[in-house]
Formats: sequence, structure tokens, C-alpha cells
Amino acid sequence: MKPALPIRAPLDMPRHDVNEASQARKLRVQHFNVTTFLARLFVLASTLALSWYGATEMYDVLNTNAIAGLQWAFLVLFCINFTWISFAFSQATLGVVFQLWPFSRRRHEQDVEGVTAILLPVYNEDPLRIRSNIQAMHEDLMKQAPGKFAFFILSDTNRADAWVAEEQAFYPLLNDDAAACPIYYRRRYHNAERKAGNIAEWVTGYGDDYECMIVLDADSLMGAECLISLTRRMAAEPGLGLIQTLPTIIRANTLYSRIQQFANHCFGPIYASGLAAWHGYSSNFWGHNAIIRTKAFADACGLPILEGKAPFGGHVMSHDFMEAALLRRAGWGVRFDTDLTASYEEAPPSLVDVIVRDRRWCQGNLQHKAFVFAKGFHIATRLHLLSGIMSYLSAVFWLMLIVVGFALAVQAYFVRPEYFANPSLFPTWPVFDFEKARSLFILSMALVLAPKAYGWLSAVLNVRRCMQFGGPILLTLSTLAETILSALYAPILMLSQFQVVYDVFKGRDSGWKPQSRDDGATSWKVAARAHCSHTLLGLGLAGGALFLSKELFYWSLPISFGLILSIPLSWLSGGAKRGNVIHYLGLMRAPEEKRPHPIIAMQSRYDNDQTELDFDRAASSLKRLSSDPELFYWHLAQMPTDEPNKEFCRAWICAEWQILNSNNIQSLLDHLNEKECLAILQHRELMAAMAKYLPDQKRVGALAEREALA
Repeated sequence: MKPALPIRAPLDMPRHDVNEASQARKLRVQHFNVTTFLARLFVLASTLALSWYGATEMYDVLNTNAIAGLQWAFLVLFCINFTWISFAFSQATLGVVFQLWPFSRRRHEQDVEGVTAILLPVYNEDPLRIRSNIQAMHEDLMKQAPGKFAFFILSDTNRADAWVAEEQAFYPLLNDDAAACPIYYRRRYHNAERKAGNIAEWVTGYGDDYECMIVLDADSLMGAECLISLTRRMAAEPGLGLIQTLPTIIRANTLYSRIQQFANHCFGPIYASGLAAWHGYSSNFWGHNAIIRTKAFADACGLPILEGKAPFGGHVMSHDFMEAALLRRAGWGVRFDTDLTASYEEAPPSLVDVIVRDRRWCQGNLQHKAFVFAKGFHIATRLHLLSGIMSYLSAVFWLMLIVVGFALAVQAYFVRPEYFANPSLFPTWPVFDFEKARSLFILSMALVLAPKAYGWLSAVLNVRRCMQFGGPILLTLSTLAETILSALYAPILMLSQFQVVYDVFKGRDSGWKPQSRDDGATSWKVAARAHCSHTLLGLGLAGGALFLSKELFYWSLPISFGLILSIPLSWLSGGAKRGNVIHYLGLMRAPEEKRPHPIIAMQSRYDNDQTELDFDRAASSLKRLSSDPELFYWHLAQMPTDEPNKEFCRAWICAEWQILNSNNIQSLLDHLNEKECLAILQHRELMAAMAKYLPDQKRVGALAEREALA
């Protein structure tokens, strides 16, 4: 029988507090670098200079005579938002300099001893898609680095049918061939602390045998050359605790995912180069497609439990940011290597799916307020945490700016100006400097659109890369199409993120939902329910602006137009057959579509082969197990001995009674609910009793194997 897991190799992983000054140690790598220092200086200086210029210009726009009331609120909100876009522009400008810089720095690499673990956490995912990814990576590693890697599929799946589907999909792949590339599978019975707890449980159980671990997501795909380079770079710098790669989006088959994919390919490298330049050895972690030094992680990354209840208290949700922060606090270097290729992921397929994901990410990022001013963290770490918080609060500030701007317009329309409010021989004329306002608006738009122009320029100047996008004409048209579509979706996302932030501050916990991996097709009814309020707000905004003045109507059109069209835009965003006409026009093409990397080609081949599997997804989990004695007893072999607490488990008692009193599997299934199915799958005594439903002709041999296992 195939082993599910290797021999245990425990590793201690102590839990840390939010404030632990004693953990702060000198960085283990040579941390002072002139390039990093100059990059940080540039980002700081340019952000401050642009922010100061924007603030003074807006002050002059408003302060033609005196600022009062709503004008002060408008000025403060404008300064916050302008600083945020100035910070993003500064990083992108730094990034384009490094992208176009002809002298690239080569990273040191060194031969690796031992085996690196590849961890693949899954949670109620489609196992066949994950299986094809594993098969492709496994084949690639067998060719290039046999005996150097081992896969661990770490399941947190908590639905009965999904659990058995995983076992059916992964069982044929399992092996313990250390000379090749072992593949192991483990499902947790208790999903404590979500993905962070899943990884931590592996570290404390098996981490001592592996110098490093590469953490993936369920949709991650990495080529062997990337995996090998990561291990060799870690070996070359013993003071590094983590290296994050830049994941590239692939397999986009809907309108919204294609927008994300093109932006990721064309503009993403610009932002990434800027981030890597000023991060230095104090970079960040995105939770996947990265390598981590296992013992450093165990020593430093035991996450604290925050005081209070969810959403702000309890377990840390956005664990990746904090794990990078804790590694850096403990003296380990954290680096972002953007030069590594063949690191891939997938994008959410629709606007609704992005909003669902944002709900979880927002709660996790807002939790980080507890760490921003905690002891021992590097200033770069604090900026990472503030940026994560601001990525969602910015939606609140933008919406407040729009509301205050409209309030000023309403005030100007309805409130009679006081020309002699102060004792004076001369009247105070209410004058608004439209020329400066127009110039400031143009500057703001330039800062927002500049990163897209940088991405376009960088691709045009690289002939080979330009042709991968379809040539200069298609690249230009694609950039324009992405800009227009992103502008239409931006106000919908702004309002959705505002609602998400509002929910978090109201104390609503987001829970833990799996990310959608299908084409995200939604019905008109679902889209209308999700965006009815957005449409009404857009109509009200446009109508109010038109009533006040035509100029205000035209200025607000980029916001109101997207909101008015939010329902059809959301409907078009998902579904492989909808809105994807842009693909047939050759627009927003990704380089991997025409000439895919070998690992993508292998993954596609395995994905197509999955249709040949005898895999009845419609059948119940217990029915599938009872029809396959080999899988049945393999499942039974992985189960721990039952604890004597049956009297406290109602599902256990009910399931046991129904097994004893049902004559066939269908009769049993007709009366079981989800909790009772899970109770059977999780308790050895109940699972053993299910043997009576195995096919008669196979039961004798299966029972003999069961006796051998016992």
C-alpha cells in the first residue's frame, strides 16, 4: 500500500507576541547597499516633492480668499489620495529605470545538498486541476533534478465529497521514491488558523528533514529551472530567510482575467522592479511561489493570536506579510527576485470573484494595524504593512473625496455667497482658480497613467518582448483597451472595497471561502443583485452633476459611467464565452499564449488527459469509497485511533446507528447529512464498519489487507 507521509521529523515552532524587542537581531546578510539606499532616497524624495507640490497647488486653488468648512476636508482628503498615487508613481518610475538599465545584477548560486520540500496547501479545490500542475512539475523535476525535491499536498478540505475527490485524484501519484521525487498527501482533521496553521503543522511535523520549503498555492505552477535556481540562491546566502518570485498570470479565459493577465505581463514587471530596488533585504512575502528557510521560519514565524474577536482579533489572516516581517525582525533577509522566470499563477475569473477575495484580504490587511508600531520591526516592514492597509482604505478616501467635492458643488449652487462677511470696505469675491484646478487634474491623471506608459515603453524598446505581445500596433491597442476597461471597472471596485471596509469595521468576519477556479460565469440575476446599489448611485451621481452644471457632469463621467454600467460590466467580466471577443481580435495577448513555456505545455497536456480518468464527481463520497476497496483501505490506514469521546459527538452516534441499520449503501446515503458523512470519514471505527458495503467479490482480499494493516 502506498505511504501517505514520510517518517516524522518534528521541529519546534514557538508562538511569538506582537511586541518582542528581544527578537530583533542584526541582519544576517550584508544589508547596506548603495543601490538600495539610493532607491529608497529616490522614492522618499519624489513622493514628498510631488505630495508637497500637489498640496500647495490645491491650497492655492481653494484659498483664493479663505478656506473654510468643507474646503478644509476636501484639501485633507486630496492630500492623502495624492500622496498615495505619488508613492505608486515613484515606485513605477524607479522600476522603469531598473527595467531599462543595461547592466543587470547576477545573483549568486551554489550547489544544494539535501532535499527541498514543495508544499501545496489546498482547500476545497478542484483536485484534477491541481493534479495536472503537480504532474507537470514532477515530470520537469525528474528530468532536471531527481532526488532533490519532495511534494507535500497539504489538504484543509472540509467537505466530504471534495475530500474523497482529492484522494481519488492524488492517490495514483503518491510515492516515496527518495531517489526520484516523492509525492505525499496529508489532510488535516482540524483546520486551525487556516493556511498559516496548515503550513505550521507541516513544519512542526516534518520540517527538520528539509533545509528549505517552497510554498505554492493551489493554482501555482513553477518550472524546474525556477525551482532549482531558488534552492541554489538560498544555498549561496545562508543569511537569507525567504526569496519571493514574481508570479506571472496564465490561463486567463475571461474578459476580467485577461485584463489582469495583460496588466501583469506588461505593467507588472515595472512595479516589481521598483519594489525590489527599494526593498533590498527587507522585502515582502505574498504567500506563494516563494522559497523559505525552514528552521528560520520555525524559529521566527509562530504567529501571535491577536487580542479580541474577529475581524480584528483572533488568528492572523494575512499571514504572509507578517511571516516576512517576523523573519526580518529575527535578523533574516527577505528578498524579491524579479529576474526568475517560469513562476506562474492564475487570476480570479470575474469581478464578483475579485470582490469575494477582497473581502478576505481586506480583513487580513486591516488586522495589521496591530503590528505597524510594534517593537523590533524594520521601517521597510512598517511601510509594507501601511501599504497593505492603505490599498483598501484608499477606496474610502477616494469616495469621501468625491462626496465632499459634490457637497462643495451643492453648496456653491444653493448657498448665497457672503460678499461682506467681514467688516471691510471691499467685498470678498468667491473666486475658484479653474486653470490651476485643470492643471492639477491633468497631473493627477498623468501620475495614475504613467506606470502603464512605462510598461508600454519598456515592451516597445524590447523588440523580442514587443513581438510576444503581437507587435507595436497590437501592443498599443491592447494598452489602450486595458486602460479604458480598467477605468470602467475602477469605480465599481472602489465602491465595493468601501463596502468591504465598512463591513470589517462593523465587525463582520469574512470566514474562509475557497477561491473560484472556474470561468466565473454569473447570471444577470446574480450580477444585478451584486451591483444594483452601484447602478443607482451612478445614476444619482450623473443626474445630480448634470443638474448642478454640465462641467461637473463631464468631470464626474469617468466615475458615474462605470457605475451605471456595473451590471453589464460584471456580467461580461466572467464566462469563457462572454466578452472574450477581445481575445479573437488579438488584443491583450500574453507572451505565453503564442509560445508557451515548456512547463505550461506539459501542464496543458496533463490537463487534457484528465478527461480520460474514471472520476464520477456526481457520486457521493462514501459511494465512491465503497466501490473502490483499495482506496477504501488506504483511506482507513491514514486514520488515527479514535478518541473515547463518542458521547459528545451527535454526528458520530447518528452515523453509527444508520450504518448498523442500513442494508445497502444507497439506503445509508439517503439518510446521511454532511456532518454525518464527515464523521464517518474522520472516525476509524465508523469507517471500518463501512466495509460491509464493499463489493462481495472483492471483500475477502480487502479484509485480509485490513487485518495486515491492523
